[in-house]
Amino acid sequence: MKKYQLKDMYRLIVLGIIVNCTPQIHAQVKSEIPPNIILIMADDLGYGELSSYGSKTIHTPNLDKLASQGVKFLDFHSNGPICSPTRAALLTGKYQQRTGVEGVITAANHREVGLSLDEITMAEELQRLGYTTAMYGKWHLGYAEPFNPIYQGFDEFKGFVSGNIDYHSHIDQEGYLDWWQNNTIADEPGYSTDLITNYGIQFIKQNHPNKTGKPFFLYLAQESPHYPIQGRYDKPVREEGNKKYIRKVPKDSVQTIYRGMIETMDETIGDLLKTVNNEGLDKNTIIIFCSDNGAAGVRGDNGVLRDSKTSVYEGGHRVPAIMKYPNHIKAGSINETPILTMDLLPTFLDFAKGTPQGKSVDGVSFKNHIVKGEAFPERDLFWVFRDKKAMRSGDWKLVTNGLDSEKTIELFNLKQDLSEQNDLSKTHPDRVKTMLKQLDVWEAQVRSGAPVVAE
Repeated sequence: MKKYQLKDMYRLIVLGIIVNCTPQIHAQVKSEIPPNIILIMADDLGYGELSSYGSKTIHTPNLDKLASQGVKFLDFHSNGPICSPTRAALLTGKYQQRTGVEGVITAANHREVGLSLDEITMAEELQRLGYTTAMYGKWHLGYAEPFNPIYQGFDEFKGFVSGNIDYHSHIDQEGYLDWWQNNTIADEPGYSTDLITNYGIQFIKQNHPNKTGKPFFLYLAQESPHYPIQGRYDKPVREEGNKKYIRKVPKDSVQTIYRGMIETMDETIGDLLKTVNNEGLDKNTIIIFCSDNGAAGVRGDNGVLRDSKTSVYEGGHRVPAIMKYPNHIKAGSINETPILTMDLLPTFLDFAKGTPQGKSVDGVSFKNHIVKGEAFPERDLFWVFRDKKAMRSGDWKLVTNGLDSEKTIELFNLKQDLSEQNDLSKTHPDRVKTMLKQLDVWEAQVRSGAPVVAE
């Protein structure tokens, strides 16, 4: 009798061990799911247009809170000083010149071209690693249906494919309706900023990893604060079939509306961040916010930086950027390392325990740099838009504007002169000569065999 009681006791002990370990096993499985990734890109947002970056007139409490919970980058740059090139670099992890998207894919002249389907995009890379992917908002890498985001790695797409649309009527610059549900044009009422964020909120709720068993990648490409200047309750300024504005915004109202557009975007981002927290996803979700280029000069604010969108001076490409990943990135930290948009692809893959499969990836992962404090490799950086060129080597920056006999050459030390006001080219001719040669070599390399999509 005692023998059987002893066996029963052993069984109970073993059963107790199994029961006690089960929650730990489940917790371990959950923790091994790669992080969700949410990328929010503003359109034409300048370096001085967030409260956390020094704005005294624009109030962005939600993005400021995000910065206090993660890292704020002070030396983050868009790959291009304008829309399409930066987005091509973002999605491929390479200099946009390698993709042929060097200029804007315009509504007027580029309706049949786009980012090559041969390119392996960020979304395709993450799909391969088991992520559910979605994009909502501005594509700007091809108007025609064959270039739609759903053919470039996104499981779902809602938004627009042109450079900008009326925030209410969703009409592009050429008078075409431009609001898509995947690869079909299908309009719906709403202010584009609200629609884009609300899609993201719905996606998060519907694709919770506890339901799907998969992490998700969410790319929210906001239109704000790109023109047309329209607030949430304003009337449309474009109508279908008409290339001209049907209503003009009073000049004395532009700045007020513009500030409101940014504040509305911040408000909706706050709603999205609340959703992440309410769904219990904040601990295993990377959130990054950035801009595709500097602010437009007429109405935007690039802080102390020189010039604006389309320029290769700092105001054209140094942009605000914030990244949060609790328990991995130190809250309230500041990063002053030069980072480019194209670095996001290898960084995301690094967090997801993958490596880029695309050819000629130029971006470099900064995961260990911001998580472990490891040194980031030194490298030269380049910007080219039409006849404007720039090269960064450490603190030194070379800028050329114009071609041949009309070309102007300037050299700046950004550590001493962030506003690029003191040209040092005459006192450092050897450095100028060396950097010009390096710029020529780089251009030849990245353009070798690249198709021309837009210049």
